[in-house]
Amino acid sequence: MSGGVRYTAGTDVRLETVYAITSPTAEQAGPAQLARLVRGHWTVEAPHHARDVTFAEDASRLRTGNTPRAMATRRNLAIGALRLTGARTIASGLRRAARDRTRPLALLGLT
Repeated sequence: MSGGVRYTAGTDVRLETVYAITSPTAEQAGPAQLARLVRGHWTVEAPHHARDVTFAEDASRLRTGNTPRAMATRRNLAIGALRLTGARTIASGLRRAARDRTRPLALLGLT
C-alpha cells in the first residue's frame, strides 16, 4: 500500500508518500480500511516514539535483566503523569518539573 499525504503549513506544502505492508490485499480492503490500519499502528508506536525522542530510549545501554523494562515503566509513569497535568509536550513538562524539585512528587500525589 502506498499513498500520498499532503501537509500544509502557511505557504509551504509537503507531500509525503507512505508505504505499508498489510495482511489484506487492496482488493480485500478499501482505502478507508487501509488508512485505519495505518493509524492503528501509530497508536501502538506513539508511546515508544515519545519515550525514544524525549528520553533517548533506543540509545540506552541498559540491556540486561529487568532493567530495560523497569526503566520503560518509569518513563511511562513520567509521561502519563505529565499528560494528566496537561503538559503541552513531554519535553516541556520535564523541563517544568526539573525547575522545582517538589513538583514531580506533587504530580504523583506524594507531597
